[in-house]
Amino acid sequence: MIYGLILNILLWFGLYLIVSLSLNMEYGYGGIPNFGKAISVLVGAVVVGGIITRILIAIYKVKTAYGFSTATSAASNELTQAIAHNPALGFFLLISTLIIAIALGCIVGAVFILPSARLREDYLAITLLAIAETFTMVCYYNPVIIGSYYGVSVPDFLAFISGEKKYVVFTAVVLVLAFLTYLFFERLLNTPYGRLLKAMRENEDVIRVYGRDLMRVRVMTMAVGSGIAAMVGVLLSFYTLRVQANSFMITGRTLWTFYPFLIILLGGAGNNRGVVAGTLIFVTVMEVIDFYKTSIVSFLHLPVEAVWLEYILFGVMMLLILYYKPEGIIPEKPIATPPIKRAYETRKVSKRGVREEY
Repeated sequence: MIYGLILNILLWFGLYLIVSLSLNMEYGYGGIPNFGKAISVLVGAVVVGGIITRILIAIYKVKTAYGFSTATSAASNELTQAIAHNPALGFFLLISTLIIAIALGCIVGAVFILPSARLREDYLAITLLAIAETFTMVCYYNPVIIGSYYGVSVPDFLAFISGEKKYVVFTAVVLVLAFLTYLFFERLLNTPYGRLLKAMRENEDVIRVYGRDLMRVRVMTMAVGSGIAAMVGVLLSFYTLRVQANSFMITGRTLWTFYPFLIILLGGAGNNRGVVAGTLIFVTVMEVIDFYKTSIVSFLHLPVEAVWLEYILFGVMMLLILYYKPEGIIPEKPIATPPIKRAYETRKVSKRGVREEY
């Protein structure tokens, strides 16, 4: 029981860390209130369920007379059986799918921000949310894309592993990708580009005064953030072995927009280490609540259904954070550029010299 709980925490920690780090670049560093973050995850799912499955149908020459969903099941089974005898094929499937998802995510993110790139704050957030909801509804009501309500089947890239070991290996893959994502954003945001994003967040007029194209910076930021977040859609699809638009229609905006914002506010916006801490705390609380929610409601005699306990507690948590600790657990610090580091070292040496004189 505890072993399974720990594995769940590690798995969802990796998934939420990837999304939250990408949102932290957009919102924490760049000040772009991307309330349509769920669209990035949906793009990754579309790549698996709408592009990869069609490629497999063409390769295995599966007839689509009985419908797209039935054809994807047949094609996915064929590839799964092949992967069971050839592990390299499974990892090739994962890597190639991730590359396609990142590329398509970058394109969608860049196009996604274009109609709203000149808007500010509240209007920008509402516009991004509206665009994301529209895209989700299109995927839901159009069965040709990813099978609508019934969804489509996807191959198992770990078919060569059986039993509980498969879940452990999948969790390890997610954690490795999350760690690489963290290193990527650490290197990217501790550069002049990271300082440019913070300047844009604080005062957009400063960016214009120094000759920077504000719209271009926003497009680049959304493209990178959406491309990275699209990986989570791929991983989720391979985890459930199915892509269903109704899952994004019902809970997408909560799981992949509200929760990542809560994680950033909890850990500290504009701070990758804070995002890591916030993700770990959030996922641990989420899994514990999900694991024991029925017992909690029964023990405390709460007048609510157990299924709503998680949403209520996280809503209250966000209000408390915004009111009492808006800077988060680990507050944002200035980017430690080489000149700043030298200034700190000089200051420490001078203070040490003063103490020695006394």
